Amino acid sequence: MTDNWLLNTALLAVSLFNTIVLLWLGLTVALNAERRDWGLWLVSGELILGGIFFFSHTIIIDHGLDYFSRNLDFWWHVGWAPVVTIPYAWYVVMLWYAGFWNAPSTRLYRRHWPWFVASTLLAVAVISLLFFANPLPSFTQFPQLDLAVAPAVSGIPLLVLAYFFYILLNLILASDVLRHPGPPSRLMGDTARRRARPWLQAATFTQILVSLLVGWVMLWAVQNLDGQSFSQQTTKIIARFDLLIASLIALSVVLMGQAVAAYEIFTGKTLPRRGLRRYWHRVMILAGGYAGLIAAGITFFSQPVYSVLLSALVIVVFFALLSWRTFQERELYTTNLRAFVSGPGVFERFLAQSPQDADIATPFVALCRDMLGAEKVYLDAVGPMASLTPEPMIYPANVDMGEIPDIEEIFASPELAGVPLERATDAAWAWAVPLWSARGLIGILYLGARLDGGLYTQEEIDIARTISERLLDTRASAELARRLMALQRQQMVEGQVLDRRTRRTLHDEVLPQLHAAMLALNDKDVDAIDTLSALHRQIAELLRKTPEFIAPQVIQVGLVAALQQTLDSELGGAFDAIKWQISPTAETRIRTLPPLSAEVIFYAAREAIRNAAQHGRLSDRQLELCIFIEWANGLTIVIEDNGAGMDGDSRSAGSGQGLNLHATMMAVIGGALTMESRAGEYTRVVLSLPGEAEG
Repeated sequence: MTDNWLLNTALLAVSLFNTIVLLWLGLTVALNAERRDWGLWLVSGELILGGIFFFSHTIIIDHGLDYFSRNLDFWWHVGWAPVVTIPYAWYVVMLWYAGFWNAPSTRLYRRHWPWFVASTLLAVAVISLLFFANPLPSFTQFPQLDLAVAPAVSGIPLLVLAYFFYILLNLILASDVLRHPGPPSRLMGDTARRRARPWLQAATFTQILVSLLVGWVMLWAVQNLDGQSFSQQTTKIIARFDLLIASLIALSVVLMGQAVAAYEIFTGKTLPRRGLRRYWHRVMILAGGYAGLIAAGITFFSQPVYSVLLSALVIVVFFALLSWRTFQERELYTTNLRAFVSGPGVFERFLAQSPQDADIATPFVALCRDMLGAEKVYLDAVGPMASLTPEPMIYPANVDMGEIPDIEEIFASPELAGVPLERATDAAWAWAVPLWSARGLIGILYLGARLDGGLYTQEEIDIARTISERLLDTRASAELARRLMALQRQQMVEGQVLDRRTRRTLHDEVLPQLHAAMLALNDKDVDAIDTLSALHRQIAELLRKTPEFIAPQVIQVGLVAALQQTLDSELGGAFDAIKWQISPTAETRIRTLPPLSAEVIFYAAREAIRNAAQHGRLSDRQLELCIFIEWANGLTIVIEDNGAGMDGDSRSAGSGQGLNLHATMMAVIGGALTMESRAGEYTRVVLSLPGEAEG
């Protein structure tokens, strides 16, 4: 230690800060990594080695260069391991991070392979010079620098020249790797690299400054201190250089830590986590406050009890602030969640026969605006949910969403958290999140860029995914219940109308005519016979207009036979050609369907066939109908015609009231009705019933 208390305090504070932050970063990278390969262990080991160096550095500067003991000699030798290995390790880490070993055919590999070999040989040479040609002096020998026996060039020890060139070469090569990386091996790799590159470049540039300062100090020491003992003035000069170098290293550590916490550059995570960045900021505050107070306590107070008390004070204050901040974040979290846990009033809207679920828009807006801070959001239902929620949800309302990417086919597994849409820097959408249920893909959430220009965190994507799945499920459930209630109301009205029509016909027409026939039967038998014949025709016409009950026929003859009979009797001549294609497995398994499922599928198929017969014919071509029935993990019936088709969104399978009701009934039995149509070309209706839903 010097006789300058301010210099001593600053030295101890910076050294303690570097120790805490480097050890935290090393352990955090190792414990939070997604894939623990050799590169990850190298990164973690390098950071921990840096922390060990400053651990020994703190012990040495606390005792001073004029204090000698076996304990200090141990820490003196321990500190040299990071000094020698970290420059080379930093270059190797940057190669690993940039994908040097992923593919030997890349430009990065071809450019840096010779340099990697040269750097490795130079590292071996420096270690050999340090440990064999010029063995490390003990701590007691260090103040009397005697370098006469060392190999030298123009009076400068070869070890000094080699070490200076060794540091500079590795750092320059690392900077070049960052400017020209290879292809990324992880999702969002390009985005993370692009945003983290300025931080890593700044950290590397700071280390280059450190290497230049270290080289200059080494040359100054060789020229001015060869064989001389350290004076108090010399100790102050070395301490000032030490403080400057340690401060630059602290800056480099902060820059690198920012890249690690904000962009997960070493952990392998697809998206950064808000929690990691928050803890990084807290660790810097803790390290700075703790290091400053402890350094001041060591400098000003000779009794160690004061340092212990200061440590306790820092811990108590930090823990109190942490608790206060935690409670604040919990209150904010609860406030943000209130929009998602409050009831949407769906039941009341059913009773009011509301066609829209406007209340569900409230949590959607809260998600987009308050939790994600997104520029724009597009929530689209696909697959089984498309027929129940045909209209997408957008934020903000009445804003042009631009072109929506068609990427549904790339989502093959629920394990895929999402896809970054970074094909162009000015892409309209930044992220696509798949939404899943037990029945498969049910929707896609498209996210625009964040308003603050940052990346979405892993927590935000997970929350957005969960809430969007619940919103789609709520919308579908609400629409399903609304349609069922509409169907029930329609059936009640039709029943009432049919009942009143029958009563009116019997009361106003049939009964008077029967009465007249009875009166006329005594006088003129011929007229009575004619009257009774007319009455017979009226009753027959009434029975003909009454809807035919088909369900017993489906149960008796089977689903396929019932459809064939419908085409032959009811729709005979409606099509110029009918093509059937039924797999043997489907023909066998259809007979095992429950009666309710068979009836619902029959009515839905009959509605699709009737629509094709009524609306499909074009004047310039023959109308053909194709029916494909197959069984692959469930029943699939495809009804396709080459008729007029329809305009509008092909995914809105419920554009007609009939298909709307049948899509609802298919959903009730666990199936789905979807439709695809192109105007003037074709209409295809697909009825599907998964295998697990057949029972």
